This record gives sequence, C-alpha cells and structure tokens, in this order.
Amino acid sequence: MADIKRGSFGSRMGVILATAGSAVGLGNIWRFPYMTGENGGAAFILLYLGCVLVLGIPGMVAEFVVGRSSESNAARAYNKLAGRTPWRVIGYLGVLTSMIILGFYAVVAGWCLQYLFASIAGQINGGAEEVKDYFVNFSSNPWKPVIWAVCFVALTHLVVARGVRDGIEKASKLLMPLLLVLLVALIVASCLLPGASRGIKFLFMPDFSKLTHVVLLEALGQAFFSLSLGTACLCTYASYFTRQTRLVRSAVQIAFLDSLIAILAGLMIFPAAFSVGVNPDSGPSLIFITLPNVFHQAFAAMPAVGYVISVLFYVLLALAALTSTISMHEIGTAFFHEELHVSRGRGAWVVTVVCSIIAVFCSLSNGVLADMKIFGQSLLNFCDSLTANILLPTGALLTCLFVGWYIPRSIVREQITNWGTLGARAYHVILFFVRIVCPLCIVAVFLHQFRVI
Repeated sequence: MADIKRGSFGSRMGVILATAGSAVGLGNIWRFPYMTGENGGAAFILLYLGCVLVLGIPGMVAEFVVGRSSESNAARAYNKLAGRTPWRVIGYLGVLTSMIILGFYAVVAGWCLQYLFASIAGQINGGAEEVKDYFVNFSSNPWKPVIWAVCFVALTHLVVARGVRDGIEKASKLLMPLLLVLLVALIVASCLLPGASRGIKFLFMPDFSKLTHVVLLEALGQAFFSLSLGTACLCTYASYFTRQTRLVRSAVQIAFLDSLIAILAGLMIFPAAFSVGVNPDSGPSLIFITLPNVFHQAFAAMPAVGYVISVLFYVLLALAALTSTISMHEIGTAFFHEELHVSRGRGAWVVTVVCSIIAVFCSLSNGVLADMKIFGQSLLNFCDSLTANILLPTGALLTCLFVGWYIPRSIVREQITNWGTLGARAYHVILFFVRIVCPLCIVAVFLHQFRVI
C-alpha cells in the first residue's frame, strides 16, 4: 500500500493563482462579454459584481471550510464531516461532476489547440463563410478533434501528476501571469483600431433600462458558474491550504481576479468587433467563427499584425482552458490517490484514461456518432447540460445547506477565524449568507435555467 502524503500550496500567491485559475476559463472569454453587452453594459457588470458578493464569495468560503477542515479529497472531506448520513454523497457527486466536465471540456479545449496551430500555419485567414466552413469541417472530422482532445487531457495530466506544489502551483504561477500579459496585449491592439471607442462605450456605458429580473437571474448564473461553485474544485484546493490562509480574504481576491479577467476579455473583444461592424455571438461560434473573421477584417491592411494577434488569441484561449482542466483533473486525482491507496501518478492515470474516453465519445458526437442522441441532444451537449443545469447547482446547494445547517458551527467559526486569530465579524456575515441567501440564489439559478422563472 502506497504511503499517502498530502501536498500543500507553498505560498499565498500560489493559493490565489491556482484557485483563481480553476475559475478562469473559456467562459470568461466568450460568455461574460456577450452577456455584458446584451444586458446593459456597465449596468450588468455592477449587477454581476453584486451577485459575486452575495453568492460567489460566501459559496466559495463554504467549500473552503469543508476542504481545509478535513484536509482530504472531496469525497473523504464530506464523509469526515457527515459520518454515515446522506450528506456524504455531496463529495462523490463533486468527483463525478468534475470528470464529466473535464471529458467534454477537453473537446472544446482541443479545438483551441487546433486553431492555435492553424493560426500559426496561416490557415484561418479567410472571410466569414470560409471560417465557418473550416470550423464545421474540423469539428465533424472523425479523428482530428479526438486527437486534440486526448492531447489536452494528456497535457493536463503532465501538470497534475507532478503534485500540488511542483505541478499545480508552479504551473499556475507561470500560466496566470502569462494569461494576463497576453490579454493586456490583445486589449491594446483591439482598442487602437478605428472605431474601437464604440465597442468600449457599448461595454462600459450603463443602460439601466435593460435591467430586468431576467437580467438579474442571468447575472446570478454567471457569478455561480464563473467561480466554479459546485464542482468540488474549491473544496479540493482548500484541502491544501495552510492554517495561515485566510479563507474570506482569499475568496475575495480570487473573485476579484476572476471578474477582472472577464471584464478585460470584454475590453479585448468588443472594440475589435465594433471596429468592423460585427456583433459578437455567444458560445463556441464567437471564438471559432466570429472572432477569426473579426481579426481578418480588422487587420486586413496589416496582415503581419493580424497574424500575430490571431496566434496570441488562441494561445490565450489554450492557457485559459488549461488552468480550468488542471483543477478538474486534480479533483479526481486526489480522490483515486487517497481512496484507492495508490501513488499520485497512478491516481492521475485513472482520471486521464476515464476522461479521455468521455472526450473521445463527446468529440465523435459531432461527427460519426451525430445520430446518437440522449434526450434529443448530442453526447457533448448532453454532458454540458447535465452538469450545468443539474449537477453543479445541486452540489452547490447541498454544500451551502450542509455547511450552514448541519456541521457544527464551531468548525465553521474556527475555519473562518483561523482558530480564533481573526475577528468573528466575517464569520457571522458569511454564515448568514451561506444559510439563507446562497441557497435562495442557487434555487433561483436552477429554476431560471429551466425557464420556470
């Protein structure tokens, strides 16, 4: 039986960058900018930041409490605190959810790698129809997307298998600053284009007339999904926190960094889009069809600059995807490493193999397995819908109820106050939000996704 020795983050910066990296992903690049532009610009941003305060930060702290107090993988963490009660299922649900997400997320991440290499080779420089045809032909290809998806899982494996400090933390300290530098460079290029000011105005000029209860629910949903609530990632990473890590302050810093990157992504996309008169779409079409066409048109007079911008953009996407897949992989790796009593490397291989199989079938569901439907959806879309609409809200809701109402308050208090070394004011505020406000918000997000409200 292998000796199980748990790792830990080596610095406060490592905690912030690694955990923020788990939240920063492709959704920051395409979903947040689009929702901001369609729902009132700066007015939506203000609403979103309010939702981060009332739902995101308390929800993060709740998972932090479970993870650090147990110092175990997600499943064992809930087992320790729940005993033989049904609450223990929350941890297993988180592990399952993370592996499904990693499986289908790797497909989209693999598309990013293909587009990166295609950009380097100068293959994505046509008009709108040419770019659209390129995406359709590639995504339905019987083998190329499969290879790229498996490669992305393998790339993630290389980082996670090295451990918490030598793998995850070192990678985060490299990837997150690089991601920010690339983002700023692309923002500068975008904002210097003719007519870019219209995009900036569109993004940041408040239009309070668009604010409705539906927009509020959209902002709640964006705050929920952007911060990775319900995935067990925050719980797993918190199990590597030291006793000196301040949970509330860390949650605030992580939420700030995640929100900053999302807003900066909008500042990168909208000026360029408005410069050429293109209204950004939502979802994969934005980054694989619309934006390549935007770059082609915006920098038509400077093809060399357009080439560099296109390459840097897909490097940015690949980095954003990798910071997320690392966290998803770590949830399962920690689980198999500790529960099967095998080496960390073998635990990582279990996750890599299982998620690669999921990725293969999800990828093929766009091509040779397109006729195979689950509730009328392709396997890729079904996995996305299952996790986003059901598993994530369920996990987050149960966690808030578990921390707020079941586990002893003494545990919550000692974690938030760092065993009495910090003031108790934050404890009382966080506990109120976790017990009352967060569950109501999550139920609202859940019902809104099914168009009940």
